[in-house]
Amino acid sequence: MQESIKREIRIKADSFREKCKISRYGIMDLFKECDRCGYKLIRYPLGDNSDLGFATKKDEDIVIFTNSSSRLSREIFTLAHEIGHVVLHFSDGCSFVDDSITIAGKSSDEKEQEANYFAACLLMPTDDVARFLDLEVSSEENVELSAMDIARIMSEFSVSFDMALNRLESLGKIDSNQKLRLDNEKTEKKVGNLLRSASGNVRLNIPSNEIGIPYEYIDYVIYNYNHNAIPKETLDKALKCYQLSFDDISDKISICSEEKEDVNLDNLIGGLED
Repeated sequence: MQESIKREIRIKADSFREKCKISRYGIMDLFKECDRCGYKLIRYPLGDNSDLGFATKKDEDIVIFTNSSSRLSREIFTLAHEIGHVVLHFSDGCSFVDDSITIAGKSSDEKEQEANYFAACLLMPTDDVARFLDLEVSSEENVELSAMDIARIMSEFSVSFDMALNRLESLGKIDSNQKLRLDNEKTEKKVGNLLRSASGNVRLNIPSNEIGIPYEYIDYVIYNYNHNAIPKETLDKALKCYQLSFDDISDKISICSEEKEDVNLDNLIGGLED
């Protein structure tokens, strides 16, 4: 990626970050920032082997989906990646579906690489990482970072252990040998144990399995029910996401005697990609 493109991405990531509520160093809650920006965020546990996220435009709405079956730290990075697509690429009128290949940076697609770089700059900006290392880590010179330090970075910036290592290496804060040593230490001590020892956010290392669907999409569900696309069981599942019952929306239901085909709620959520 050309340095001029990287600079433009850094500028846009910084501009987005300025709108966010920040703790001392990291973004407090990126999920809430989507609401603040007017994005329609869907969080749903599709399972470990499903796509991690997508970004698309539905009518005039920007819709972002994240799979909450993945570890919370990975889901947050996925969200940052999808925001990157929205900020950088939506002028092209494209939709993006991302899996473990694109999110892990293994894709050769330029737009996927750009979205990953945007996510890294958004979650761990250069200046804030340097300030954290300067103020929060040992002030003694030539003291190498420990796995415990990485766990503290994880908690502060809401990232995974691997993402923290990759970002620190790209910023020249650690070299490849130090990265390998820290990765081995992670394997030996386990990330969950490191987070607990550092009094960090242990939830980052487990899936949230959160179900969150923008309220206005209940009309989409009701429309599909009224047109025989989904059965009452699926409608009931969707209503529970909003803490509603069938009686609460009875005035919007069309009386129809046709048998409704059984459609899984997972498939309904997936249908929003189309």
